[in-house]
Amino acid sequence: MVHGSTSVAGDPHGPRPRFRVSREDLRASLWFWPSCASLAALVLTLLLMPVRPGDDVAWARWIWPADVDAASSLLQTVATSVMTAATVTFSLTVVALQLASQQFSPRLLREFARDALTQTVLGVLLGTFLVSITGLHGMDANRPVPVLVVGLVYALGIASGIVLLLFIGHIARSLRVDTMMRTAHQDCLAVLRDTYPASETGEVQEFDQPAGGTLVPGGRSGIIQRIDQQPLMKVLKDRRLAMRIMVQPGDHVTVGSPVARVWADDGGAVPLSAVQKSLAEALDIGYERTPEQDAALGLRQLTDIAVKAISPSINDPITAAHATGYCADLLVDLQRRRLGPEAHRDENGVLRLVTTGRDYRYFLDLVCGPIRRFAHSEPLVLTAVLRLLRDCAATAVNESQREEIRRQNALVLETPHDRMVAADGEEIGDMGRRVEEALRGNLEAAFADRAGETRSV
Repeated sequence: MVHGSTSVAGDPHGPRPRFRVSREDLRASLWFWPSCASLAALVLTLLLMPVRPGDDVAWARWIWPADVDAASSLLQTVATSVMTAATVTFSLTVVALQLASQQFSPRLLREFARDALTQTVLGVLLGTFLVSITGLHGMDANRPVPVLVVGLVYALGIASGIVLLLFIGHIARSLRVDTMMRTAHQDCLAVLRDTYPASETGEVQEFDQPAGGTLVPGGRSGIIQRIDQQPLMKVLKDRRLAMRIMVQPGDHVTVGSPVARVWADDGGAVPLSAVQKSLAEALDIGYERTPEQDAALGLRQLTDIAVKAISPSINDPITAAHATGYCADLLVDLQRRRLGPEAHRDENGVLRLVTTGRDYRYFLDLVCGPIRRFAHSEPLVLTAVLRLLRDCAATAVNESQREEIRRQNALVLETPHDRMVAADGEEIGDMGRRVEEALRGNLEAAFADRAGETRSV
């Protein structure tokens, strides 16, 4: 690769990403899987409808010993009941979404929509309703009872009652803030482990690339949700190009803003239109952040819960402290992961693509900054932030991480304490001292206390 001129070329309103539906979009869709279940139930009913054995068939009498009128009454009752149950289910789901948005974080709504049990319950209820009304349509007083359809409705009616009870218990658990924090923590931890490889030294990768190059403008505004690297690598290799993507999942981009920089191996002109088209295919851009490749989303959700909890309308600093504790666990896990940019080479070992990556400072700022600013007059939450920093300091694996922890510690201690009594200020100062002790490796002095008061809230 050689130097090229720095420019933003091409039509910024040129190639646009095509419409795509990802696996994550389907999982987060409240209607897709219930609709599939309903369609499958409808097809199964149509296949079973022609099975109408006579009254003298023993197995048919065992499934349904009554006549057509009794079967019709059963189907009518089940259809009416499951629609009532579906209405209750939808109502409870809407209430859960509203509470999660107002009291915790609007970024938690997607988690409720992608909940597997909620979608299963809706699928069972809607499927039962379709089987019932389709079976009613096929009832004929002059023909034998379609016993398999009646038996299916009987089984689905029992299943509907069971899943409704399970759903009520599930939604009650889901509305607890501890459950929401645990879910956000577990989802974020899974994304971190998929995104960043393990590293005992926690190094940040850097790759030397030539200056200059051609800037590639974005063709669409929105939030980067996913980057598909494989098709892009093929285009870069075939055209003998190298690229550095300047955006990553979770970033907001606008039309015309640069999203990548490209170089030609021979230093010649870059086929910008082809690059724009392939890049548009590689970037999934939507209107909201998704957890598929966005490692920072879970930390943002936990931080939102903490900030909401210390707002005057909710005034729950204990929840804020607990959310900070969940963030501490994720930040400690990040310390032993390889952060920063990631290199992608072709089979010949030639560097073709470098994707941008976040560093440890970004994640610390993401968590500590908002909580510190909103909790400036609440010592309980400020000490929780310092407790987070102490935990991170105790497990830091390189000097860069320690410097970032020291920086955050200083910012918390610089927070004005004019609304606090002297004892609260002293408590904050003591926790700040413990962070410094942990940074120096003196864990005994950092964690020793009188009655566990520096670990609990």
